[in-house]
Amino acid sequence: MIPSPLPDDDSTVLLDIEAVQQVLNRSRASVYRYANTDPSNPNPPYDPTRLNPELREDIRDALRFHPTEVTRFARDVLRLKRISFDGVSLQEPSVPDLLLQILQELQRIRLQLEKDG
Repeated sequence: MIPSPLPDDDSTVLLDIEAVQQVLNRSRASVYRYANTDPSNPNPPYDPTRLNPELREDIRDALRFHPTEVTRFARDVLRLKRISFDGVSLQEPSVPDLLLQILQELQRIRLQLEKDG
């Protein structure tokens, strides 16, 4: 099994081309060759031998990949034994990081209110 140190709820975390490139340790051109794309269709049918991006509204939209799909492709197609999502910049902050930021902001507000009151 390929370890995946991602947030528990990774349903909204999507990887861009650069992040997939880092995870797979492949060139940008290779990632584009692996991707299941079609110039005339922004959402081609699922292909188990290709890296399938998330659904897009328009053909000009950037390719984004779900970490589960990247892991599946690495394991089943590339036959990689180990991949790591460490150090990969994710599209959105993880839930614990976001909660910590909210907590810090609330603490600052409370301190300001106590000073003014």
